[in-house]
Amino acid sequence: MTDVKGHCEPRFAAVHEALAALLDRDDVGASVAVYLDGEPVVDIWGGYADADRSVTWERDTLTGVNSTTKTMTALCALVLADRGQLDLSAPVAAYWPEFAAAGKGNVLVRHVLSHTAGLPDLSGPTAVEDLYDWEDVTAGLAARAPAWEPGTAAGYHALTFGFLVGEIVRRITGRSLGEFFAETVAEPLGADFHIGLSTEHDHRVAPLIPPLALTDEYAAAAPTGPDGATRKSAGAVIRVKDANSVAWRRAQIPAVNGFGNARSVARLQSVLANHGSVGGVRLLSPKGCEPAWQEVYGGDDRVLGTPMSWTAGFGKFGTTFGWGGWGGSLVAGDPGSRMTVAYVMNQMIDRERQEDDRGMEIVMAAYSGLR
Repeated sequence: MTDVKGHCEPRFAAVHEALAALLDRDDVGASVAVYLDGEPVVDIWGGYADADRSVTWERDTLTGVNSTTKTMTALCALVLADRGQLDLSAPVAAYWPEFAAAGKGNVLVRHVLSHTAGLPDLSGPTAVEDLYDWEDVTAGLAARAPAWEPGTAAGYHALTFGFLVGEIVRRITGRSLGEFFAETVAEPLGADFHIGLSTEHDHRVAPLIPPLALTDEYAAAAPTGPDGATRKSAGAVIRVKDANSVAWRRAQIPAVNGFGNARSVARLQSVLANHGSVGGVRLLSPKGCEPAWQEVYGGDDRVLGTPMSWTAGFGKFGTTFGWGGWGGSLVAGDPGSRMTVAYVMNQMIDRERQEDDRGMEIVMAAYSGLR
């Protein structure tokens, strides 16, 4: 059995066993963390950081978590809302005047956060390199007409979510989403998560490994949510080789290009599940956390093709809220039990070819520790 390192409280032994089994079965390298009442009760990792299994996955190994990044971008918006700098019920144009073009004056901030703004697709870029031009992408979204009456339907904003929320944050703070996140969220909480990764961290990155029998040309033309539903193209085809590139690490694509490990993901998101604080540090008021699990829209998602419950920035699944990333990463928070569970790995699974229950196996193992 693969050696699993780190700390795991005895009552959560099932989580340790689940990660060990995954590393023996499906995973190359991975990390798992569970926070309860704002404190770590599980912080474990194992396996390898490379496909050749020559580099050990270490305590501080980082990897790309793809759409799990959306939970961090949403957290930034909730912090601003809690501080009174952002009104979730205000028009986006109140902060970003150009956005009112093409009939979008009635698009509210909560529409953007809940994937109901009617802007699930980019305005034209088809090359990944186009995503690196923040001003061009956001200008294109500001000029675009919504695909439906905002607030009346949902459609997963796979790439546009980060640009839309990120530009609102930039207009309010004068800082990029990545800068605001680093200075206002990650650093105060001591969390090793990055939206836009700087050079000094490159040596710690475990590249994503394409699904078995596929190459690094494997593309996210149809990324999936935690329920396994596939989405339609958002106008840019992102391949594994793109997500592993230096240019991708340096860019600001706050829907999808966050880098971290399970410890940092769980620590940051546990702020919400623990009603505003983690490790004795308070980031939000208890009231400021509630939009994370309060439903804004429930019904069929036009892009995912499945019923969804969307909150202000998160998917809602029963008593939990959170989201996952292309390839398998996942975070889930439960405000009732004040528990947050995160799973981050480098071996991707293509859900069109194979079921991927890895993250949910970890989540269910964590719940067994609460009994």
